[in-house]
Amino acid sequence: MSRLLRAVPAAALFALLACALPTASSAKTTWLCRPGLASNPCAVGDGTTLLSPDGAVKGPVAAPKRKGTKSVDCFYVYPTVSDQKTPEANKRIDPELRSIALYQAARYNSACRIYAPVYRQITLQGLLQPATVTTKMRDTAYADVRDAFRDYLEHDNKGRGIVFIGHSQGTAVLRRLLAEEVDPKPTVRRRLVSAILLGGNVTTKDFKHIPACRRNTQLGCVVAFSTFDATPPANAVFGRSGSLGGLAQSKGGTVLCTNPAALSSGGPATLTTIFPSAPFAPGTTIGALTTQVGMPMPSGVSTPWLQTQAYTGRCVTENGAHVLRISPLPGAPTLKPNPDPSWGLHLVDATIALGNLDDLVVAQALRYVARA
Repeated sequence: MSRLLRAVPAAALFALLACALPTASSAKTTWLCRPGLASNPCAVGDGTTLLSPDGAVKGPVAAPKRKGTKSVDCFYVYPTVSDQKTPEANKRIDPELRSIALYQAARYNSACRIYAPVYRQITLQGLLQPATVTTKMRDTAYADVRDAFRDYLEHDNKGRGIVFIGHSQGTAVLRRLLAEEVDPKPTVRRRLVSAILLGGNVTTKDFKHIPACRRNTQLGCVVAFSTFDATPPANAVFGRSGSLGGLAQSKGGTVLCTNPAALSSGGPATLTTIFPSAPFAPGTTIGALTTQVGMPMPSGVSTPWLQTQAYTGRCVTENGAHVLRISPLPGAPTLKPNPDPSWGLHLVDATIALGNLDDLVVAQALRYVARA
């Protein structure tokens, strides 16, 4: 799979992730995560085991006390993950969708109610065969999420604050959604707690009224970064405006890097990494790729989560790219870019600082409630 991905130019791959104009309304929303679902991959407890930087088990971590939280909602859009053997996914909830929701969204469960729509995304098969992907397919992916958001606003929101969370293709979709459905509409924009838009080259010109987050109680702002463990190469997919196959070319601007461990300065600062103890859906493409990154996975852990402080992060501009540069602390494994150095550490964007991001959402949620 890695060799196949390397055979396709990065710009061609990510051109497929840029969503074009919306089409007619899609079918009724299918929810991957939603309060009250009988089988909800985002409904996971906070039980956490602490690891040393080298991956050795140190013991349990006390669950944080979060009185007054869950008074806002999180709207999550997952990245390219579908293993369906067509360029466009249907709305079937496959194991890889459940796993990605666990890895990227479920940890926020104690801070917010999580809503995650299933959408007809461009699949991994579509990335490998870009000639099979049509404009209509890209339109459909965006329209599914847009219609789900409108459905949520009409039936579920009831004036609550909203945190948007996305990664990769999910970020591409949310950039469009925020630009069209939130940024220009004051009544909706006032509900924006924050937007966590990772691995998608968000730029300073994407939004008129949504700035970068620079303090942990700032509201209506965006956190965005892509991680690298070395200087981004000339062909880096992330960090430069326009490098996502035209996704950012029309607006230009500087690609944002907001270090969630040091919002005001950009770092360097220690990152709190949190990831599930359960392996990503076995037998899937992303499941195989995640094992190649090098994050330690100890066996015999009974808690749903593992936590470590093994890396530092700082926002840097290197070789013309603006990225979150990751460095290991003593004893920590060196993480491996995957599928090749042009992607950096894309596969751990959402987990490498998940503890910092989760704490940020809690602080912003409490601030939003106090303001309201």
